[in-house]
Formats: sequence, C-alpha cells, structure tokens
Amino acid sequence: MISLKNKKILFLSVSFFKYERAIAKRLTEMGNEVDFYDERPSNSNISKGIIRLNKRLYHLKINKYYNRILDDIKHKKYDYFLLIKGEAIPAFFLEKIKESNPDMEMIYYNFDPLTEYPNLISNLKYFDKKFTFEYNDSVKYNLNFRPLFYLDEYKNLRQNQGVPEYDIVFIGSAHTDRYIVGEKIKVIADQLKLRSYFYYYAMGRFTFRLKKIIDKSLKQFDIDKVSFDKLNHDQIIDFYKKTKSVLDINKPFQNGLTIRTFEVLASGRKLITTNFDIKNYPFYNPDNILVIDRKNIQLDPEFFKTDFQELGEDVLYKMSLDSFIECLFIKDQDDYWNSFRKN
Repeated sequence: MISLKNKKILFLSVSFFKYERAIAKRLTEMGNEVDFYDERPSNSNISKGIIRLNKRLYHLKINKYYNRILDDIKHKKYDYFLLIKGEAIPAFFLEKIKESNPDMEMIYYNFDPLTEYPNLISNLKYFDKKFTFEYNDSVKYNLNFRPLFYLDEYKNLRQNQGVPEYDIVFIGSAHTDRYIVGEKIKVIADQLKLRSYFYYYAMGRFTFRLKKIIDKSLKQFDIDKVSFDKLNHDQIIDFYKKTKSVLDINKPFQNGLTIRTFEVLASGRKLITTNFDIKNYPFYNPDNILVIDRKNIQLDPEFFKTDFQELGEDVLYKMSLDSFIECLFIKDQDDYWNSFRKN
C-alpha cells in the first residue's frame, strides 16, 4: 500500500492518450493536492511537429506559456514536482520552480528512448530522481529503471473471457515500419485461417501525408487503411474483449516495453510482440507471449490453441499504476526489475 498523501504535487506531462490524466486522478484519490499542466502549450499537430523538430522556432509561445504557469503557482509551495517526458519545457522554468521551492523533490520520467529525443538529456541535471522505461538508457545515463503500467479497467477484463471473435487484434499509431510488419503478419494469419483485425491510427491527414514524404518506411502505407479517429480506452477494451491475442509492434530502435504490453497481459489476453527484450521481464511466459522477428515473421498456430496462464498477484501489482507511483515517489524498484535480466 502506498503511503503518499497530504502532499502538494506540481505535475507536468506530455499528453499521451490521457494516461497523464489517469496519473493525476490517482494521485488525487490517494489524498494529495495535484496541480496538473500539459507540458506543451498546444497539442495541435503543427505545434507538436515544431516542438519535436526544433522548439527554438516556437520559443516565444513556449516562454509565454511557462511564464503564465509560474504566475499561476507563484504563491504555492510544493513537496514534489513530477515531469513526464518534457519535450517543450524550458530550462528557466525548472530553475525558477526549484528556486521558489528549495525543499521540493524533482522527479523525471521518460517513456521514449533518449536516442530518439537527445535534446531531453540536458534537463536531466535538474532532477533529484530520474526514471526511464528503456533499460539501455538507464545504464548509459545512470537513470533508475521503471517500466510503464496498466490502468485497472484493463485488469478487470480478466473476468470477461468469452469466446473470442478474433485471434489477433492490432491497435496502434502509424509510425516507422508498423504497417510493413503488420501487413506481413496479416498475410500469414490469413494463410493460417486466423481471424485478425488491424487498426492503424494517425493524428491528421495532412500530417500523415507530410510524414509519408519524409519517412521512407511510411511510403508503403495505404492511406485507405489509416484511421484519423483516435480510439478511447473503452473502445480499446471492447476490442480486447473480443480477441484471443493482441499484437504489439515496437519501434525498431526501442527496447522499452509499450504501455500496451502491460494492458494486454493484465487483461488476461495473449501478447504477440516484436520486442525481444520482453524475455527480461518477470511476466515473460512463452505460453502467454509470442516473440516474433520482424525480419523473419513466423506465427505458431499452437500458440492460439492454449489458454492464457494467469499472472501472480505480486507481479500484477508491480505492473500496476499504483506500483508505478510508489516507485517514482517513494522507493525505486531497480533491484526488482533488474533482477530478471539475462544479459
């Protein structure tokens, strides 16, 4: 049980499918006072693109936004500051909040590889505790290692184990080689008479067309197979109710496990993944998890004929949002998560 209550928390996070809102809500439910701000001044596709490519082009708007936050909180004192990712956050803001809250503990978490976002590295020095979901980054940059989590509504799916409508479901953003890998898997699934459903999501038609020009891996993407409507958690859960297994295709340069990994396993559904690093986690079980090589794709038909093997309650707790919060605010879990690594 987490002993975190009656604390004042300043929380800034990149927007990631409303998980940031779930974290803020859970911290509040525990009895804490949480002031939450999106770390981007805008979540329009143009704003995201500028911030990602070169936020200096956007610095006037960023500075105005963060000065407004400073004005909002100037009379407040905090026990903790939590930042998730921090693509847009300027150094002056980190310096100012620490100056006005000298006893405040500053906590950082990142769910993307730093090789993809090297500009984030310079802000690490401002934080007392620094966490990453990427094991290699934890070693290289001396960060604490903490994987992502699931929300309880996914765990509640374990009570719903009817006859599946699909053998394989894929729901994910259209990026890198996902379409190429996904379509190859679909062909093999069809050959094996496996029922499959694929949902590729993109943030906007114009942005996607622009990315197709820049990113050669997206050139093969059939725009007719892309949806520009984002699924909410209830819709995703509805698909999980109907399937035997869920496919997860990680970015080729990413070893950290996606949040989908935890949701799928917590829901009692089997997982098919291209991420070989999953073998270094406590919940790895070949009966539940089929690891495939994106360059040499093979599906084992026997995998779909057996039932999901239930995870232990101790492992389920370690995968949970409560455990995630406990790790960031109370005590790191490096000894636990690193103990399963085979290399």
